Amino acid sequence: MVELSLPQNSKLTKGKIFGKKGKNMTCLKVYRWNRESGSNPRIDEYFINKKKFGPMILDALMYIKSYIDPSLTFRRSCREGICGSCSMNINGTNTLACLKPLPDSKEINIYPLPHMKVLKDLVPDLTEFFEQYKSIKPWIKNGKKNKKENIQSPEDRKKLDGLYECVLCACCSTSCPSYWWNSEKFLGPAILLQAYRFIADSRDKSQKERLEFLKDKFKLYRCHTIMNCTKTCPKNLNPAKAIANIKKLQVSS
Repeated sequence: MVELSLPQNSKLTKGKIFGKKGKNMTCLKVYRWNRESGSNPRIDEYFINKKKFGPMILDALMYIKSYIDPSLTFRRSCREGICGSCSMNINGTNTLACLKPLPDSKEINIYPLPHMKVLKDLVPDLTEFFEQYKSIKPWIKNGKKNKKENIQSPEDRKKLDGLYECVLCACCSTSCPSYWWNSEKFLGPAILLQAYRFIADSRDKSQKERLEFLKDKFKLYRCHTIMNCTKTCPKNLNPAKAIANIKKLQVSS
């Protein structure tokens, strides 16, 4: 389980109840907050029939928004775990709603990603997160100006497996205690995984520059190998291993 903190440091209040208990009914307890209302965050309860929508949590949320409560706000796009939009905390674990099957339990708790500011309901403010992504210069730098493709051997291409699949959903970073306390300085597992993706790319010729940028007690070394990031990643990637590889290169360079 990943610890939650209320995004606005406010006490949760009792919310609305939609529907009622019954056979085949599942209760979704969903975090709700609208800054324009001036009210504290609340938990709304939605009793819905599992037979009326698809098998994933995202299907349930879309059903609620379409047929019960159109004011419910969340991010979503591809529905296939590719865009990373529908990241949220479901029953204590950060994951993608489109990849999370509806559990058999009668109650499902759904919150926004922990320790992040909330824009509305289940939508986190990822501004700082993507600024950090921008800081690592996530593109290949090789100094070439020709218009031909950069050839890469199958062996070198294989080194990128487990790195390029990251969808920047922020599930791993928001499960990391070091990121909770130092998000303004520590880049976090998702960004460091992306940083290593370019460090490990044989087509990139700026490895020394990239390693020098990360040689900082906060940017990289606030990682204490807690492993929450690897445990929670909905794409089954291993950010902790990527961070360890960066540290090895720091020592050997």
